[in-house]
This record gives sequence, C-alpha cells and structure tokens, in this order.
Amino acid sequence: MGVLVVGLVVHNVAMAQLWDLGLRGNALDVVAAWKEALLLVALLVVAWRVRRFPAVKAADVLALSYTAVILVYWLIPQDVLGGEATARGELLALRHHLFPVAAYALGRLMAWAWEERGRMGALIVLSATIVAVVGLVDLAFVSLQAWRESGVPGWYREQLGLEYEGLSGLPENWVFNTGDEENPIRRLVSTFLSPLASAYVLVVGLIFVLSRPFRWWWGLLALLFYGALLYTHTRAAFAALVFGLVVLAIAQRRAAPAAIAATTVVVGALFLVAYPTIGVSTSYTPTELEWLRENAEQEGDETDDPLSGDDASTESHWRNLREGVRVVAEHPQGYGLGNAGVVAKRTGVEIRAGESTYTELGVDAGVAGMAAFMLWSLVVFAGLWGRKAWLAASFATVLVLGLQTDVIGIHWLAFTIWAAAGLALGTPRSPGQPAEP
Repeated sequence: MGVLVVGLVVHNVAMAQLWDLGLRGNALDVVAAWKEALLLVALLVVAWRVRRFPAVKAADVLALSYTAVILVYWLIPQDVLGGEATARGELLALRHHLFPVAAYALGRLMAWAWEERGRMGALIVLSATIVAVVGLVDLAFVSLQAWRESGVPGWYREQLGLEYEGLSGLPENWVFNTGDEENPIRRLVSTFLSPLASAYVLVVGLIFVLSRPFRWWWGLLALLFYGALLYTHTRAAFAALVFGLVVLAIAQRRAAPAAIAATTVVVGALFLVAYPTIGVSTSYTPTELEWLRENAEQEGDETDDPLSGDDASTESHWRNLREGVRVVAEHPQGYGLGNAGVVAKRTGVEIRAGESTYTELGVDAGVAGMAAFMLWSLVVFAGLWGRKAWLAASFATVLVLGLQTDVIGIHWLAFTIWAAAGLALGTPRSPGQPAEP
C-alpha cells in the first residue's frame, strides 16, 4: 500500500527520467505498468490471506454493477456505437475506468487483514510533503530551460503521444500567461509534472491535516501544503479546498475548518491578484512567442484577470463541460471505450468529450456507465459519513473536482482515495456520534 501511494507520487517524473536515459517504447510501457501489476499482486495476496470475503455492502454491489457496465462496453464493437477507438485505446480506457474499482476492492479486503487503518493518513501526509517540498525547491532552484532540455517533452510527445506546442513540448499550463510577453510566471508542477494533479494532492493533504486536533507540527505542515498549493495557481483547487473544509466542519461538528475555509477565500483571492508580481518569473523562447502570437490571433483576446469568470482558462473549462454534456445528451448510448479524454488524444481519434470525469464516462460507457459511477460514488460517500470525517470530506471534494477534471485519470487520487474508502467501510459506524477524525 505504501509503495503504491508514494510510488504514484513520483511516477511521472521517474518515467520521464527513464525516457531521458534511453528506456523507451514498449520497454518503458512495461516499466510504467508497475502500478497495475503491483495492484493486481496486492489484490491476489490479500484475497489469499483473507480466504473469505467481507459481508457485502450496497457499495460493493454498485462497484460490481459499474464494473459490469464498463466490461460490456469494452466488448461491444466500436462500429455498433459509432466510436472510432483503437484496440489499444479500448485497453487504456478499460484500465482508466476500472483502476478505482481495483483500489476500492483492495481496501475492502485489507479492512479484514489489516487492523491498523490510520496509516493511510500518514501516507497521504508523506505524499503531500513530497509534492510540496519538491515543487517549491523546483521553483526556487530549477530553471524552466532545464525542464525544456529534460526528458519530459520527449516522454509526453513520443511515449504518451501528447503534443504540446506552446512551451517547447512542455504542457502549456506549466506557465501562467500574464499577457506580458516579458513576464510569464511559473506554476508549481512538482513530481506530477502538472499543477492540477499537484494541487489536488495538496488539497487532500490539507483536509487531513486540518481534521487533526491542533498541534504545532500539524500547523507547520498546513502552512507548507497551503503555500505550495497557492503556487500551483489552480483556482479549482482553491475552491475545492473551501468546499472540502466546509464538509469537514459539518462532519466533525467543528467551527474551525469553516473559519479556515473563509480565511482561504480571502488569502487565495489576494494571492491571485498579487501572483504576477510575487510569482517566479520565467521567459519564452522566440519559437514559443511566435506560436503564442499566432494562437492569440486565432483565439482572440481574453481577459487575464484571475478573479474574472470569463478568462481563457475558465471559459475553456466551461466550454468543455458544456460540450461534453451536449454530446452525452445527444448520444446517450455512448461511443464505446477510448473515445474521450486523454486516451482518445493519445490514440489519435476524435475526442468526443474531455476533462470532466462524468462526461468522459458518458461518452465511453453511455448514460448507464456515468449513472453507475455516480450512484456508486454517492453510496460510498454515504458510507464514509460517520466513519472518517476527513475521508468523507476528501471524497466529496474529489467528486466535485470531477466536474472539471478527470480525477480518476490522476492515478494517485484514483488509488489513494478509493482504497482508503474501501478500508474505512470496513470500520463500524457509530450512530449519533461525530465521525472520528
């Protein structure tokens, strides 16, 4: 469990480094499958040790129902549904959609074999600490040019098939475009090589830390995590943290998390306004500037006000969500696995929907798959309520983030949160009592 949780934190940067060292193609694909292989081995080992399955819960039945829907859609030929996915795309999508189910199953089995369940929180704190420290050190001491010359662009482009043009092969969201060609600002990406994934790990870490009784060391960790979170410049994560802390306050019947949530609203807004001044400045190459100018001519001018609802980033997220909902509504039977999100982009087929977990599921597995996942998730959340307050709040936060982000495509979230949920559902509920932290 520890190897999976911490290993998934460093997976992206490790794979990029291996690509840079010359391990590429099928050989690197095999190495990158370590997480699926280890998860399968863990499931088999724990199942063998338990020898019998725990009492079936409603959440277990719904997890099996969701799995069945995904498998049926995997077996349906693409041309029957109008999809265009390749066989590789279908396998990638199958892994993508069922990864949280496997994590949940491992957690449910381990609830019988592992009496000490509190260590999952420690693993989350360790993960968030790695993300925060590495990310801040990177901003302070590693130049963007060093990343341009690293294996990251090649790993994205040649290994994953993800073409990024605006930043020399690096994802464009590594930099916050202030509108001033001379003053682009870097965002914290850490080991995930993504400001969004890094931010979401930090949000979960903050919710756990702030659920603890106050101690000075928890306070220091909270400041570290929040400082790193601010430098990801991920507004969705700022809003998600507020939401998660309000849920935590209700679950624990404490006012402190709600007060902290209100404080983060003010601090976050001030930070966004000041970011062009206090952020880590970098520079564009001539080629990048040429691409950015051409792109600006095609896309038109957008406001750079970080508190505006009509800036380029926000408008892009809303547009993707609206288009995804429209596609699912017009084609409720779905297109088959592999026709949405990063999987479609990697395999070169039309991307029917992107970003939102729910619309991607609706495209790949129809309304049936989307509804099965949502119902399973809601029942899991209901089961967590009254058992683990921090986990209920984290789980609800991740589900909300799923509206604009493919959260189950972030393997750390898909494994850690769903495995922790499976573990927690093996603990008894205490009716009428506040949830334990």
